[in-house]
Amino acid sequence: MAADPKDTTVTDENTETAATAEVETVASAPTSPAQKLSAEALIKAFETEQMKSDLPEIYVGDTVRVGVRISEGNKERVQPYEGVVISKRHGGMNQTITVRRIFQGIGVERVFMLHSPQVANIKVERRGKVRRAKLFYLRERVGKATRVKQRFDR
Repeated sequence: MAADPKDTTVTDENTETAATAEVETVASAPTSPAQKLSAEALIKAFETEQMKSDLPEIYVGDTVRVGVRISEGNKERVQPYEGVVISKRHGGMNQTITVRRIFQGIGVERVFMLHSPQVANIKVERRGKVRRAKLFYLRERVGKATRVKQRFDR
């Protein structure tokens, strides 16, 4: 059963058009996986990669010790900063806490991005018992009035 020469030419033409169609679809398809993702998906993937996983549960009113990386020349050291968390803001990668302490009779507040590489570590020294989400009223208080009661159930 020999095949007709006409049939073979038709088959050859079909395979050629099929092959060129495959080449066109392969050329139009993105070559790397990064091109498949949208810009929003790329940003989300990068943020989840950069987020720290070893952070403790921090609540407003807690006394925390934040280890801050400080680079002086070519040396790097970690300086502790201890105070009361008076506010928490944002979420995810941009989550921040505001920590207040009294230094030589003057109130000092610092805002820390929790997932920043400048924050080496965070340790909760004691839990505070408060009934507010923001403790800005502590700014007007002086001396022992700035103390926050301790919470034992968390």
